[in-house]
Amino acid sequence: MLDSKGFKRRRFDDLFTEIETKAKEVFGQQINTSERSPLGIILRLFAWFLARAWQNSEDVYQSGFVNTAEGVNLDRLGPYGGIKRIQAQAAIGEILITGRPNYFVRSGFRVSSGSTVFETTNDVTLDSTGAAKARIRALVPGRSGNVAGGTITTIINPDANIKAVTNQEGTFGGRDKETDKEFRDRYSLSAEGRGAATIRAIRSGLLRTPGVRAATVVENFMNTPDRAGRNPKSFEAYVLGGTPEAIGQTILDTKAAGIEPWGTQSVIVKDDAGFEHVMKFSYAIEVKVHVLVKVKVDNRFPRDGISQMKSAAIRYIGGEDEDGTLYVGLNMGADVIHQKLMAAMDRVEGITDMTVEIGKDGSNWAKDNLSIAPNEVAQTNHKIIIVSKI
Repeated sequence: MLDSKGFKRRRFDDLFTEIETKAKEVFGQQINTSERSPLGIILRLFAWFLARAWQNSEDVYQSGFVNTAEGVNLDRLGPYGGIKRIQAQAAIGEILITGRPNYFVRSGFRVSSGSTVFETTNDVTLDSTGAAKARIRALVPGRSGNVAGGTITTIINPDANIKAVTNQEGTFGGRDKETDKEFRDRYSLSAEGRGAATIRAIRSGLLRTPGVRAATVVENFMNTPDRAGRNPKSFEAYVLGGTPEAIGQTILDTKAAGIEPWGTQSVIVKDDAGFEHVMKFSYAIEVKVHVLVKVKVDNRFPRDGISQMKSAAIRYIGGEDEDGTLYVGLNMGADVIHQKLMAAMDRVEGITDMTVEIGKDGSNWAKDNLSIAPNEVAQTNHKIIIVSKI
């Protein structure tokens, strides 16, 4: 039933009761509608199929709302918030190729870390010492392509002129497809501002930019430089994640005409007429929040209770969970509130007592709030959250 209070699905028991009542009106009150009677079986079959139809109707109704839609139906609501679901992205990096001096290596040369295959994305020529660096990209998108330095040593298509390969630094940028939870979080943030030429609109536009997980904008509306050295009538965007080109384009598309963007990063982007503009911004300083928890539990504490506590902390602070899910968490410049962190983890059933300490380096701990500067963003992950039972 759909009314001013929303959609209310009629369930199997409700439908069967109505059908049974109607059957007794037609056939008499003495008719047998028990579970094993022929009529009772038929009535229950009808009620079951009708319940399925009502369930489908409820799914159709719920698919029109961001908080309840799932999968493709949620994707189709993205344009209303000006965003698209972030697809799985392949990890990228760089390898050092050694072999015969002056040998030409075409793009597409494949190497492996054992579990993940990469290929070069540019042609290179080995120098006089027989070495050259080439950019690589994982063949299969996903966070599995993020491998540590020194692990890419296998040559997939052997070449007598190439002796060895290695990655001196780890690959990065690989991520799985954005989950429904991540998409909803980003949708709610991106919907804060509409239009352009306002602080809120610039921040909203940045949050809609692929790869950006957090953003804030600080303006200097005075006629003199501010304490941070920003020019008069300028603004500085602090951004976590994203490529310089995409961020620069977003700033150009949303900033007011004649207002100078300020920052430590600069990128040249073109407007609709093809004219070049220098856009500036600053990458946010990522503050790693270490969490040390000692907890007393009873027999209601679930088997995966420690994992649930870690996930709750990550959802509050922000960062990557053990399954690779990225949570937005706290806004840029927001302090980590000790009591709120405890409250987030205390929702796990079976906890009788708990002490929580937090810090920035994993060695200095405090049972107090953690201050975060305006150009910083708090982030954590399951590896730096330690939970132990006492």
